[in-house]
Amino acid sequence: MSIEIRPARTSDVKQIRSIIDTYAAPGRMLEKETVTLFESVQEFIVAVDGETVVGCAALHILWEDLAEVRTVAVVERLHKSGIGHRLLDAIVSRAKVLGVKRIFCLTFQTEFFGKHGFEVIEGTPVEPEVYQELLRSYDAGVAEFLDLESVKPNTLGNTRMLRIL
Repeated sequence: MSIEIRPARTSDVKQIRSIIDTYAAPGRMLEKETVTLFESVQEFIVAVDGETVVGCAALHILWEDLAEVRTVAVVERLHKSGIGHRLLDAIVSRAKVLGVKRIFCLTFQTEFFGKHGFEVIEGTPVEPEVYQELLRSYDAGVAEFLDLESVKPNTLGNTRMLRIL
């Protein structure tokens, strides 16, 4: 098995959708609408074995120095194979290239993200003027980062974590 990490393509979306669904149904990952996956395909990278997508991860820019890592998932049969770590390392590298200084995640997998330097946070680590600007976003990830009450029913039990690059 030779796993390649590459940018996602529109033709990968159905396989990404399938991977996400295996985790969203039991409540281990937030659901994503197919249209949202197509709209954000440029944010995704995938791990592929030949033509088969076996993992995915996304980087979503929130602000000048802040991004969110989203939707890190690997097919269950390949857990503990290092693919998730490779995906997250690639996301961190991409964030650095883009000039991001901090990466946020909302996760149930605190041990995994902790191994990559993410730490649990309380509150919202942005200046008040940036907070006010972020409130104008329609993106659910921004609302999650800001810890707004409107997203609490969908994110109950998740842990907010941050990594300084």
